[in-house]
Amino acid sequence: MQVVPVAVQWVDPAAAEGLSLPEYATEWASGMDVCAAVHEPLLLNPGAILLVPSNLAVALPQGFEIQVRPRSGLAVKRGVTVVNAPGTIDADYRGEIKIALINLGQEPFLIERGDRIAQLVLAPVSRALWQVAENLGETSRGSGGFGHTGLTKQDVPLP
Repeated sequence: MQVVPVAVQWVDPAAAEGLSLPEYATEWASGMDVCAAVHEPLLLNPGAILLVPSNLAVALPQGFEIQVRPRSGLAVKRGVTVVNAPGTIDADYRGEIKIALINLGQEPFLIERGDRIAQLVLAPVSRALWQVAENLGETSRGSGGFGHTGLTKQDVPLP
């Protein structure tokens, strides 16, 4: 497993009391839990979207990004997820990381200071070099998309 140093700072060091840096919950976890840096509890009503501060800014090495992903427990149990999942923090961004949450559940969700609200995944980035081609080659799938394989084996159309 590659370990990549990432410079991090509190946007407002005086407001960092009681917060922790993003951390991995287990030894093999790929995502780090990030905490809400709210001063007062925020109520996320069903259907509402909020931008939740983390009080963190990072300097990623070139060739890396941070992906902002939902926490599975919040998504499944409460319907709270990252609205633009996965969100992207680019290597050249130096502002505060904010988490765009949406409540797809039936009940209001209270976000309190220090709550683990999302996961951050450090990931390598590849860049595309577009090459216009006259032929893309054939595959068994071809241009089939948007559910062309169906939900069950019985739904799959025969060739």
